[in-house]
Amino acid sequence: MTTTKTKSNTRKPAKKRTRKRRITPEDMKRFILVSDPQISPDGEKVLFTRQHAAEKNEKHNNLWIAETASGKTRQFTSSGKDGNGRWSPDGSKVAFISNRVKAHPQIYLMDSSGGEAVALTRFPEGTISGFKWSPDGRSLAVTFREREPDFTQEAAKKRKEQGLSDPPRVIDDVIYRLDGDGYFNGQRFHLYIVDVSSGDHRKVYSKDTLGWFSYDWSPDSREIVIATNTDRRAIYKIWNFRLVVLNVRTGKLRELNKVPAGIKDSVTWSPDGKYIAYAGQDSQKSVWGCENTHLFVCDSRTGETRKISRREDYCLTAITLGDTVDAHFGANIRWTRDSKKLYCRIGWHGDSHIAEISAKGGRYRFLTKGRCNWDFGNLSDDGKYCGAMMQTHTKLPEIHLVEFGKNDCRTRSLTNFNGKLLSELELSKPAETWITSEDGTKVHTWIMKPVGFRPNRRYPAVLEIHGGPHTQYGSAFFHEFQVLAANGYTVFFSNPRGSKGYGEHHCAVIRGDWGNKDWVDIQAVMNYMKEQPYVDSKHMGVMGGSYGGYMTNWVIGHTREFAGAITDRCVSNLVSMAGTSDFPNTPDEYWEGNAWDRPEVLWSQSPLAYLGNAKTPTLIIHSEGDLRCNIEQGEQVFTALKTLKVPTRFVRYPRSTFHGFSRGGPADLRIHRLEQILGWWKKYLH
Repeated sequence: MTTTKTKSNTRKPAKKRTRKRRITPEDMKRFILVSDPQISPDGEKVLFTRQHAAEKNEKHNNLWIAETASGKTRQFTSSGKDGNGRWSPDGSKVAFISNRVKAHPQIYLMDSSGGEAVALTRFPEGTISGFKWSPDGRSLAVTFREREPDFTQEAAKKRKEQGLSDPPRVIDDVIYRLDGDGYFNGQRFHLYIVDVSSGDHRKVYSKDTLGWFSYDWSPDSREIVIATNTDRRAIYKIWNFRLVVLNVRTGKLRELNKVPAGIKDSVTWSPDGKYIAYAGQDSQKSVWGCENTHLFVCDSRTGETRKISRREDYCLTAITLGDTVDAHFGANIRWTRDSKKLYCRIGWHGDSHIAEISAKGGRYRFLTKGRCNWDFGNLSDDGKYCGAMMQTHTKLPEIHLVEFGKNDCRTRSLTNFNGKLLSELELSKPAETWITSEDGTKVHTWIMKPVGFRPNRRYPAVLEIHGGPHTQYGSAFFHEFQVLAANGYTVFFSNPRGSKGYGEHHCAVIRGDWGNKDWVDIQAVMNYMKEQPYVDSKHMGVMGGSYGGYMTNWVIGHTREFAGAITDRCVSNLVSMAGTSDFPNTPDEYWEGNAWDRPEVLWSQSPLAYLGNAKTPTLIIHSEGDLRCNIEQGEQVFTALKTLKVPTRFVRYPRSTFHGFSRGGPADLRIHRLEQILGWWKKYLH
């Protein structure tokens, strides 16, 4: 008897798919945030700052290192209070700023192979805003602002022992505070040189009136170029920046006299020492930034200057907003190692990319592509590599390696800290469209449909309006938007006129004229929302922060199409804001007139003037520590709407929070904010 083997029909059981869940406000505590990538001189490692939420609602910031060959990551520091890491020129050490002693930050040194960090500097109580290694590795140039003696911890301790009151602030300059920085009275950042071998420091430059100067070392470490404004009324002549060159040994200054007047930032010396590049303007125009920021190159000896990006309609300070990365409005420019080209970050149509341009002038060549946001750090010694950071609508920022080729670049991910969390979540991926407004303007718009979307259903919808106004929405991970989509709302967001990233005319057309062309474009988006078959047009909401709060206030005073509104850190009264913001309004510059005897234009563009027409239930969110849009702006809206019997709630966050609270504040309060938003929409959009 023979037997025949037959093929078994038994199949291996299919791997069970993990069911994804919807994102929640509390997921914020699980985010791992990365920033400030710095590649080692040999290109083998990328140093970066890694932040996570710790116990007792604290943020822990530590330096980490990613190996560029293997992608392996390791923790480099562990105090939870470290950042701004910079490699020494030979790669043997890392210097970084740490606040290990509260309110007394110092620069620490650590072997790049690891070990114990040692405090290098011995600055008195104050603030270190940044530093740069000299190319020879012997010195650091440091920007430091000393705290006023009456406001130090030691002074506070003595007053408490003696039963004395807190001291008054004696103010002589209109710039005595900044949002996110707090009150510093008359103190200013000065430039110091720190000897790396001893830690001794000496002040070498203190002439800048505002303390907002940028600087860079010459390749031979003998000089430092400084973009500085020394005007006695600098905030009213913000364009009056000059380039001066400091001899580090003698302290003597020489001015580059042929450099045109205009705002100047991100000054950087070419590797061959012949040229100095900076981002700025060559006009006496507004501090508000509705004009393009261009790229300039000047001769380091004569000051002869060329605007090398004059043929382009791009802006070097077009920033894409999100709520998982701090908004840094400065330009990012780097020389190639042969001093023939420069790399820049360009914001365009909602994205941010790395581009290059010849130092002789010409067109930008975009090196990265796709619907994403790139930012990058320094270059390796051979100029072939840099560390970078990239994010998209559905991916939190992660560290990448960029390898530059002849005409393009290759990129590779080095970290995936948020991969596990994101794999658990069902996120909404935005679709994009261009809407034509009443006068023919094309408005770039994104639509995030609700998670679990069904075509045969109608959903409540929320229109989000960005702040600035001279910024852009785009390819950034926005936790707030994802939370709304997860809770059944269709989210619309757009870049109406006034936004960056669409050329100077699109941005500057609302200069001194808010509530006009921007409102025309927002109405077009509103009408588009109503036309969509999946939108319940009777249950639409509008919301925004800062200028987005301004426009939300404007909307409820001009239409009743929305069933609810949320105005966050808003502007309501341009007349009172002219004197209560950390940036004073210069008469006849951005807006015509002034706040005291010619307030007509300011008042005509103030949403408060039209709130008598408002009927829309409104949630007001504001921080008591907001120095940009003072809380009195929200208070005026609350009082007006309550007096008019409009359903209104006012949520005031404590003095410890600030204007950028929704993206940089403590996690528990940010979660509370999102819950308040969801609660308001549940009440009025269902």
